[in-house]
Amino acid sequence: MSFMIAFGIASIMLCVGMIIRLKVPFIRNMLVPASVIAGILGMIVMNTNLVHATDAELFTIIVTQLFTITFISIGLTSNNKRSKEKSIGKYIVQGAVGLGMLWNILYALTPAVGAIVILFIGSYFGMDTLYGLLIPFAFTQGPGQAATFGSIFEQQYGIENAAMVGLTFAAIGFIVCFLVGVPLAKYGLKRGLAKKFGEGEVKAYMKRGYYSKSDKRDSIGQETVFSGNMDTMTFHFTMIGICYVLALGMAHIISLIPVAGPSLSGMLFIYGMLAGYFVKMVLKKLRLDHLLDNTFQTKITGWSTDYLVVCSFMAVQFSIIGQWIVPIIIESIVITILTVAVILYFGKRLGGDNDFSRTLGLLGTSLGTVPSGIALVRIIEPSLRSTTAIELGMMNIPMMLSYVTVATIMMIMAGTLSITVGILWLLVPVPIYLVLLKVFKLWGKRTYDFKENSGTLKSKEKSLA
Repeated sequence: MSFMIAFGIASIMLCVGMIIRLKVPFIRNMLVPASVIAGILGMIVMNTNLVHATDAELFTIIVTQLFTITFISIGLTSNNKRSKEKSIGKYIVQGAVGLGMLWNILYALTPAVGAIVILFIGSYFGMDTLYGLLIPFAFTQGPGQAATFGSIFEQQYGIENAAMVGLTFAAIGFIVCFLVGVPLAKYGLKRGLAKKFGEGEVKAYMKRGYYSKSDKRDSIGQETVFSGNMDTMTFHFTMIGICYVLALGMAHIISLIPVAGPSLSGMLFIYGMLAGYFVKMVLKKLRLDHLLDNTFQTKITGWSTDYLVVCSFMAVQFSIIGQWIVPIIIESIVITILTVAVILYFGKRLGGDNDFSRTLGLLGTSLGTVPSGIALVRIIEPSLRSTTAIELGMMNIPMMLSYVTVATIMMIMAGTLSITVGILWLLVPVPIYLVLLKVFKLWGKRTYDFKENSGTLKSKEKSLA
């Protein structure tokens, strides 16, 4: 019952979000997704105690489950555009490595810079420098990880209210994610940077948020199962259910690995995506892969992403953090500027025809979560036609290198490293990641530019070559 109440409240917020998107010109022109509007409204509702039928903890659980479902759905989705190319695997791996390395750079830079910011201004507000180290768990990982690591810092190291500070950072990160990401996506649409995989211009239905009767609309998929036996939607969700159980099995096996096992087993969404690939492969071997409609599967991904964004906001709980709000906001602004600068510079140099899509996806991921990155990508390519969504999932493999950053933060929290030495240790992996970008040829010439269209840019580069 509690789950359905939470689902119902999130649904109401989404409907209100659609109405606000339609009626408020500024929001409509900014192409702010209804899920973001709904999430902000839901966060206000939950933190002002306007609703007592459910609590924020339930939304945290829902977020965790939808996160896994999103990646299972991505794993079950084929990429028709590149499926016949022999280089598809290499292309996805290249993109995933590039995105993962850039994420690792931010994951190492943000706690170092965040600690420096609080080191200089925190004393004026009675805020310990250690709280500045919470920023990567919130911005680059989201409310779930922010709450988890914040609780660890509270229970193991006695850092009071660390979880609430982490969640506050996460809430700000989500808001900034779309305040920056949506205008960037809109500008990219105007510059024609999304023509290959999505929309070439901002159209009336994009501002309106829904199609009118006269608008040309795409199909959401085809029937693949006789409804007298099983509905097509039912079949697709049975595949997701099977993948979820397989993912749990994989996670259990991984948990048996000494030392690192328990930590690695927590990444259920990775195993969910791998299970999706496995189930899809089995269906193909049995010549039953046509039962999975690719278009419909992307709609399931979209459904889970929309609700995940709303519930992520509603999972955030604010407490009285008093005078700390000033340093928290200052640190958030500094980290946002750093994040945007790094991603805009490197995003256009990864070397793919979907680099603008990658830029948006990584921006959303580095300020919120992977689903918020996918939400930004969907603005320019509603059907997720490029490989970006898959790369955003697969980049979690190179992201495993970031455990050195987690270990360093833990040592600082435990007092094993001083804050000064710890900041220096946090910066040590950055040049290594930069070298790896060069080694894997993921730091090259620009593939797009905001000042000129991609065609003009490529012509100029060819003439200079």
